[in-house]
Formats: sequence, structure tokens, C-alpha cells
Amino acid sequence: MLCAAGIVVSLMQTIIVPLIPQLPDLIHTSSSNASWALTITLLVGAVATPIAGRLGDMYGKRRVMIGNMVSVAVGSAICAVSTALLPFLLGRALQGVGIGTIAVGISILRDIVPANRLGSSVGAMSASLGVGGALGLPFAAVIAEQISWHALFWISAATAVAGGIALRLCVPESEERAGGRFDVIGAIGLTAVLTFVLLPVSKGAEWGWAEPFTLGLFAAFVVAAVIWWRWERRATNPLIDLDVLTSKPIMLTNIASIATGFAFYASQMAPIQLLMAPTETPGGVGMTMVMASLVLMPMGLVMFGFSYVSAWLTDRRGARISLAFGGLVIGAGYVVFLLALVGPWTVNWLSILLSGAFVGAGLGLAYSAMPALIMQVVPTSQTGEANGVNALMRAIGTSTSTAVVGMLLTASTVSTSTRSGIVVTPTISAYSATVLVCLAVCLIAFFSSMAIPRHKALVVDDVAC
Repeated sequence: MLCAAGIVVSLMQTIIVPLIPQLPDLIHTSSSNASWALTITLLVGAVATPIAGRLGDMYGKRRVMIGNMVSVAVGSAICAVSTALLPFLLGRALQGVGIGTIAVGISILRDIVPANRLGSSVGAMSASLGVGGALGLPFAAVIAEQISWHALFWISAATAVAGGIALRLCVPESEERAGGRFDVIGAIGLTAVLTFVLLPVSKGAEWGWAEPFTLGLFAAFVVAAVIWWRWERRATNPLIDLDVLTSKPIMLTNIASIATGFAFYASQMAPIQLLMAPTETPGGVGMTMVMASLVLMPMGLVMFGFSYVSAWLTDRRGARISLAFGGLVIGAGYVVFLLALVGPWTVNWLSILLSGAFVGAGLGLAYSAMPALIMQVVPTSQTGEANGVNALMRAIGTSTSTAVVGMLLTASTVSTSTRSGIVVTPTISAYSATVLVCLAVCLIAFFSSMAIPRHKALVVDDVAC
């Protein structure tokens, strides 16, 4: 049930993708305003995840998860009845609140799962993010094409309600409580810090990186980060324990998480453009959205399967090895992609499918190892908080990937005459540059993982596993 809840909330990040071309007409707004429907979910999810983790530690993890599912259900219903921008954005923001579900669910597992099954259970919960992302595109495309875009959100609301009921009936509440008062000022400060950095990172390419407003937001981020850091250092019950956050194992794990999140999102952004590009364009495969989504779908399923491989490898070699090996396997997927772009292979659905399979396998290894590394060094009372911050690091990697990959793919374009008119697409060199950046990021993930201090065993309530 926890994995099912994770799949439901991860679907919320991708179900809107097939609607993007028609969204301005559907909610009667401009294309630039409609793009906020993606940005606001990402931003709210990044802010809500560490806060949900802390609230779960303090007041009950299952209670917070059910609250997340309620938020997703309400947000989906609002989107389903919206015909204007502002209510639609409100609905998408409420959907974003639910993204913290996976981090809180991982923390629940530490409390309720037998020690000898914890590794595989955490891996499966982590991989639910990939399954939801993989299923989201074809699911949304088929529903939107065959029924209506309103039905897409009504179905999302129904699945969220079902998920909340299942959690209430099947998942026991944790008896562990951190206690203390919730750090409201720290939460407001963290919201400001993340808003000031993620907003310009996500929209900088559209606004212009050198524009005063963009630079002003980055400057505000620096000021807000300093103030927030000083407050958290002095707070009696801080939202985030900075001593834990800056400890070497956690810090290096979070660096690897940022890099892996970057590689994950890039593996979806670039290939789908090639798959859907007309065959007359450089590297274009000429598929529909549904067919392109089906080519990318196995990546998430492979990710889920390799979460169990990660648990096996972690049991024998340690979580740091699983995380490092995951970075290398993701890199192998990008090597396959590069060989298809520049030779000797060609870009087609099979080469992209093979590349995605490698990336999915690496993500399954890496995403499953991260919570294990976190839980090796934090007490039970801080599991939700630490996993929430780790999930936030992946979100930062995703946001950075959106900006960097978008910038690389638009930096070099070519206009091609097709049967439907002139089409502007990225050049092969633009795709190649994107792959090279991703390979560098995979190396960062590998070396950060290998630098994590060795840990002999994961201890859960004084039981080693």
C-alpha cells in the first residue's frame, strides 16, 4: 500500500505532460503562463517534502501520508473543474504537496518492517517514483486522447482517495515520536530559500539569465539562506538538524542524490523529444506521444526490479557500493545514447529503449541505496526529516536538470521542412552536449558515493541487517 501511494503521487508529476501543447487553450491563458502548471508542482513538492518529513517525525507518519493523499485528491478535483489559470495552478500546487509521500513512506518502513526485509522494502518504495513516472505519460496520453482531459484529473482524484483509505486500513501508525514544537519560522525560511533558488533555476531560460529579476532572486536566495541557517543553528527544535545535514555521510549522499536526480530527469527530457520529432529532422523517430511514452515506460519498470538487486548488493557490499555502482550504470545508459547519436549506431526506438533500460537499472540501484545510507547514521526520531531532505536534494537535481538540459537543447537548433510545415528541433550536437554533461554528473555521483565512509551494518532498533 505504501508503494501504491508512492506511485499515485509520482504520477502527478508527469500526467500533465501530454496536455502541455493544448493547455493554453484549455485554461484560456498564454503559453508562458501555462508553463507554471509544471513549475508550481515541482516548487511546492520541493518545499513540502522536508516539512512533511519533520511533521511525520513529530505527529505521526501515517497521519501525514493520509494528509498528503487528501491534498492530492482535492488538488486533482480542482484541476478537473478548472477552466481558468489561477484555480488550475491552485490544484497543481495541492497535488505537489503529495510529493513528500515517498520520503515519509520510507521512514514508516523503518518503524514497521522486520529488519531482514527492510532493505528490499525501502528499495521498492524508492523505486515507486520511477514506476509512477514511467506509467504517467502513457496513462495520461491515453486518457486525454480517448476520454477527456477532465477525466484524467477525476481519475487521479479517485486513485488518491483510494490510496488514503488503503493507508488508513493497512498501514499501522508508528509509535515513535520526536516531540517538541514545530519550527514555523524555520519552515517559512526554508520556503523562501527554496523559492528564491528553484524559481530562477526553473524559469531562468525563459526570463533570461542576466535579467535583473532573475539575478535579484538569486541574490535573495543568498540572503535568505544565511538568515535561515543562522536561525536553524539557534532554534531549540529546528526544522532540520544542521549537524546531521552537514555530517560527511549525509552530505556526500545528498551530493550524489542531486547528481542522480539530474541524470534521472535528463533521461526523460531528451529522448522523448527525439522520439516525437518528425523523421525528416536530425535523429527524429516520428512517434506519437503514446508510442513514445511506451518506449520510455520500461525504464521505470526496470528501476523497480533493480531496487531488489540494490538490496542484495547492499547486504553484501554496503549501500555506498550500491549507490556508486548505480551512478556507473546510469552512465552506461548515456554511453548507449551517445553511440546512437554520433555512431556507429542510429537513433531509433530500440537504441533509446536500451539506453533507458540501463538508466532505469542504475536508478533502481541508486535510489534504493540512498535511504539505507541515511538510516545508517540518523536516529529513528529523525528518519522522516533526513529522508525528506534527501528527497529535496533529488528535487534540486531535477530542477537543475530542467534548466541546464533545456538551455543546452535550445542553444543549437535547426529548421527542417516537413509535411506539416517548418519544424525547429535541437541539433545532434545539442543532444550530444547534453549527454556529455550527464556523463560528468554520473561521475560526480560515483566519486561522491565512494567517498562516503564505510559502514558495516544498518542498525534498526539495535538489530543489525
